Amino acid sequence: MYQNVIDLLEHENDALDLMSINDRLGLKSVDELKELQKILDELVKDLTVYQTKKNKYILYTKCPSFRKGKIKVYKKGFGFLLLDGEEDIHISKDALGYALDGDTVLVEVTDPNPERPEGRVIKILERGLNNIVGVIKSDGKELYFEPKEKMNVTLTIDKDSLAKCVEGEVVVVSLLTNLGHNRYTAAVSEHICHKDDPREDILTIAANHDIYPEFPREALEQAENIPVEVRDSDREGRKDLTDKMIFTIDGADTKDIDDAISLDYEDGYYVLGVHIADVSYYVTEGSPLDMEAYKRGTSSYLADAVIPELPHKLSNGICSLNPNVDRLAITCEMKIDNRGHVIASDIYPSVIRSRKKMTYTSVNHILMDDVIDSGYEEFADTLKNMNELAHIIRNERTRRGASDFEVDEPKIICDEEGRAIDVKARERGEGEKLIEDFMVIANETVATTLFYMDLPSVYRVHGTPKPEKVQSFINFCVATGHQIKGKYGDSITPGMFQKLLNQIKTDDASDSIYRALAVRSMPKAFYSSENIGHFGLASKCYTHFTSPIRRYPDLQLHRLIRTYLFENKMDIKTINYWETNLPPILKHSSEREVAAQEAEREVDKMKMAEYMENHIGETFDAIISGVASWGFYVQLDNLIEGLVPIDSLDDDYYEYDEAGQCLIGKATNKRYTFGDHVDVTCTSASKALSQIDFGVTHLLKKNMGEGKKLSKKPHKGA
Repeated sequence: MYQNVIDLLEHENDALDLMSINDRLGLKSVDELKELQKILDELVKDLTVYQTKKNKYILYTKCPSFRKGKIKVYKKGFGFLLLDGEEDIHISKDALGYALDGDTVLVEVTDPNPERPEGRVIKILERGLNNIVGVIKSDGKELYFEPKEKMNVTLTIDKDSLAKCVEGEVVVVSLLTNLGHNRYTAAVSEHICHKDDPREDILTIAANHDIYPEFPREALEQAENIPVEVRDSDREGRKDLTDKMIFTIDGADTKDIDDAISLDYEDGYYVLGVHIADVSYYVTEGSPLDMEAYKRGTSSYLADAVIPELPHKLSNGICSLNPNVDRLAITCEMKIDNRGHVIASDIYPSVIRSRKKMTYTSVNHILMDDVIDSGYEEFADTLKNMNELAHIIRNERTRRGASDFEVDEPKIICDEEGRAIDVKARERGEGEKLIEDFMVIANETVATTLFYMDLPSVYRVHGTPKPEKVQSFINFCVATGHQIKGKYGDSITPGMFQKLLNQIKTDDASDSIYRALAVRSMPKAFYSSENIGHFGLASKCYTHFTSPIRRYPDLQLHRLIRTYLFENKMDIKTINYWETNLPPILKHSSEREVAAQEAEREVDKMKMAEYMENHIGETFDAIISGVASWGFYVQLDNLIEGLVPIDSLDDDYYEYDEAGQCLIGKATNKRYTFGDHVDVTCTSASKALSQIDFGVTHLLKKNMGEGKKLSKKPHKGA
């Protein structure tokens, strides 16, 4: 009956009441009516069907002015309904109703403007707010809880949990009972730190996203009982690769080393080995460590702090592929021809011994400058051969239609007190690209192996972008001075999107901004047990195999590899088990990935503002990265971004030209356009608000898609 109800509503454009649905389905008995009511209640609960105030039912997809999703509420009081595949909907402060950050809400679109749609919350479908971060304070008589952010809630805190706190402590309060009209009973559930702790700012943002540094006692006890070195019994059934030239390449400060690589050349073929830490051997399914890793979903990298998925004893110790010690691994060995095709592969358990922990800096010296740092002499030729193979793999990926969506990322440098003292753009040299290419081809090989075995598996999928989003991106490119050739209809392919990006490629900072906008026109990648391919990589089969220390889906995939390939368990019971359990695991993992990404962005914005608090009044080269009716955004060379408010442009009255993506002076016709280079002065910065404002000193050069590179000036603090 479940599917019959959905099929019926699919063909109805008007809402129907219970008896109308009952009659159209031809139901006769009271029991069938009760079953129908139960099914409708389930469809309403899982947000498939909308129930009107008059108790009529209609599919959400049949309500053109309705949108449902999670709402993001900002400190200034407004919010956005976050939608995948279409423009987020702006919700003004007055239109939020009782909605809180993270709630799943039903929104009525009041202004369908495709560039900036507006809406109002008409129903809260599911509360997303479970925890509130705040500080314990005292009024001289008793302790009380004050949220860090102003919010429209009234809390009655459990006195016993409050009594275990001290004044000045930063804590998390969990909501218990909804008393209606945003009134709740609550209790202190997590003790984070003292408000004067140097990392309090980062830990607070992390806690807002349910990310906590402390591990539960049971998980730590399990970690303590895990051996610190590989035992003889651990080697059984594994291929011994300890005599091979295997090494790792990572950042200089990396302590959790997931992957190691090796390369041979046999019979005219490259033999690439990608050796991944066998975390699943130590973190068994259902154990305290596994349950906590699942809960976290991923390691979180917040400025210079890391909140790991696994305790440091594992992530930096027995599970990390540290140099000159034996470690357990799962090896993906690939025979690759000179066109970048994998013609044969093998996946097996192994024991390895990394010869060296290499850094990207030293590897780039060899590959980009032909300079061999001390200690790298015996590896230089192998690295050069690896780089040759990496280019072959990359070229093959490009031939099939993959695009370079790598967006520049900032690196926040903090002092011992946790204050931001510098911000730099992360470098991506030949060494970084080499590791990326090797990991991608290993991920594809593992995904393809399990896919063609027709077994339940973990996939990293990325869907085809919606035509209207692509067209909106094209319109933006045309408005900013690019001539776009070719037709982009309803069925865009990776190759077509690649050609589009090639037409707007520039050799200055605007290239990264265009790529970031291109990424926004696409759906988000996520984890799934259903393989729909990966559009961005132009890959028919893709997964995440290479980082089990810091990503739970990789750890889960390793378990499947062990079950299917090493233990040869492929019976119906096993298949049914994973078909049932994988979807919720991967859904949760995708949600935790998003939470970690949001926390990382918030920390970056906050730390950038903190850094700029010490550079108010200084002048910087910048590029206009966005234009709106309230001003334009600029991006500095180090990726710090801030707003030039329209009311700070006092030489004329400026109007927003949405079609041309520019502000135009009414009297002078002076234009500030996306991609223009400007000199700006920092006029204000607030760590508390994560906000930076600039004023224009000089419009340096028009860009308009010309791709001309601006000569940099050594401004202080840039």
